[in-house]
Amino acid sequence: MEQIIAPETRVDRRALLAAGITVVLWASAFVAIRSAAQYFSPGALALGRLLAGSVVLGVIWLARREGLPPRAAWPGILGSGLLWFGLYMVVLNWGEQEVDAGTAAMVVNVGPMLIALLGGWLLREGFPPRLLAGMAVSFAGAVVVGISMSDGGRASIVGVLLCLLAAVTYAGGVVCQKPALKHASALQVTTFGCFVGTAACLPFAGPLVTEIAAAPLPATLNVVYLGVFPTALAFTTWAYALARTTAGKMGATTYVVPALVVLMAWAVLGEVPGWLTLAGGLLCLAGVAVSRGGARRASPVT
Repeated sequence: MEQIIAPETRVDRRALLAAGITVVLWASAFVAIRSAAQYFSPGALALGRLLAGSVVLGVIWLARREGLPPRAAWPGILGSGLLWFGLYMVVLNWGEQEVDAGTAAMVVNVGPMLIALLGGWLLREGFPPRLLAGMAVSFAGAVVVGISMSDGGRASIVGVLLCLLAAVTYAGGVVCQKPALKHASALQVTTFGCFVGTAACLPFAGPLVTEIAAAPLPATLNVVYLGVFPTALAFTTWAYALARTTAGKMGATTYVVPALVVLMAWAVLGEVPGWLTLAGGLLCLAGVAVSRGGARRASPVT
């Protein structure tokens, strides 16, 4: 008896490719942020990244003449813009001043589980026992990471807590963004979300001007890279894929990010987390895997 996948469960290969591009570019962002953080404060780095992304997205949006998003899309655009493009980037930059890139990626990758949690609450999808168990495992992992990085001090624990906050704002941004994609295109949602985040970070304009003047060219180019690729391109490919699947499934595609970040950070920055840090990170990911392990599978069609 041959197993045939029902049409509604077939993978959209273009969406899968878009998700793959997103994952690779977001992994590179953790490394670029860690490098640029030596010369830029968290708020200034976020604003510089968002300005570069807004310019690129704005040019593409004007060239494609897609117009303004419909009114129904604006609540989601505002929510994702403030939480994900704005607060998330500032908090993540701050966190990466305290912990290495690989550790930050591991802790932030609790986000997919939080997406499932928020989906259960806001979208009335329920709270399966696996989700609650996964939350407990991931929290334990975050504690282990914090202890391994602290060496008796407070700074690294603060960094882990900031990365956890980044995971919360990331999850909130995704949950806000998903409904907006029912009414507007991926480009519209990404472009105007980036505009909103940029406006929210304008109070950091003064420090940005001062720090650009003092920073070496490679650090400034890192900021531009963050805006053009992990922001303008990767957030658009993410939105494209998210519009064609569920928030939970899209969150699951980011599970590979920490492994990619550790490899990139080792190659570019010479940063390799210790064994206890890796163990804590694996616990974070194991919690996410447990929370998603009960996902419904397609029935065979004969």
